[in-house]
Amino acid sequence: MMGSGIPVLEQACHGLFVAALIFLAVMVVLCLIRAIIGPKTADRIVAVNMMGTMVMVMIGILAVMLQEGYLADICIIYAMISFLAVIVLTKVYMGVYLEKKEQRAKEEEQHGSH
Repeated sequence: MMGSGIPVLEQACHGLFVAALIFLAVMVVLCLIRAIIGPKTADRIVAVNMMGTMVMVMIGILAVMLQEGYLADICIIYAMISFLAVIVLTKVYMGVYLEKKEQRAKEEEQHGSH
């Protein structure tokens, strides 16, 4: 797309891509803040997933901007790794959540029997 067309259109596309990259970078920082402050674990997991998605979009925009096909491959690999990371985080969270739930049930049972 870039490098073979009307110079004014190329410049407009380049400006749009740069604006999109800046916007996505700001949004990634905001998601990082949400992932740090929480307040719930589910909020953190969703924020990490959103960050992964936005980074994939940024890599895709760079692939088009720089006309580098290998960046699309990197984007696909990043998508798989991001997906697996979210699945692992969710599994760990569910394990901790269920463990705490069982522990609370045992404590309530002990207090109820006394």
